Amino acid sequence: MSDTTEPAERIQIAPHHRELLDQVLDKWSLQVLDELCERPLRFNELRRAIPVVTQKSLTATLRRLERNGMVDRVVVSSRPIAVEYRISRLGRTIQNLIDALFYWSAENMDDVERARARFDAEG
Repeated sequence: MSDTTEPAERIQIAPHHRELLDQVLDKWSLQVLDELCERPLRFNELRRAIPVVTQKSLTATLRRLERNGMVDRVVVSSRPIAVEYRISRLGRTIQNLIDALFYWSAENMDDVERARARFDAEG
């Protein structure tokens, strides 16, 4: 008897779901969401928090996340006027998933490195 169980019904990922997942789980979005889950940040604060991201990539990522309702762009009345990015209520709902992905990667990195080394040695 197999120790794996089949789900009662397999979930099909529709094209619009795939598009959303691609946009929320891309290279920079996870890091941006993780930073904004901690506290609201201005653009340059985000750039310092994620130093390898380019200005162009960060701008595109923030716009994509804002369009998908994950991030709120707030104009702060100060002198000079500033813009702050905050995790939205909807964005907050995926915080546990992001934490789980980061936890999984930390817990399994040694196994992944060993698998990579085996693969590379065979190729």
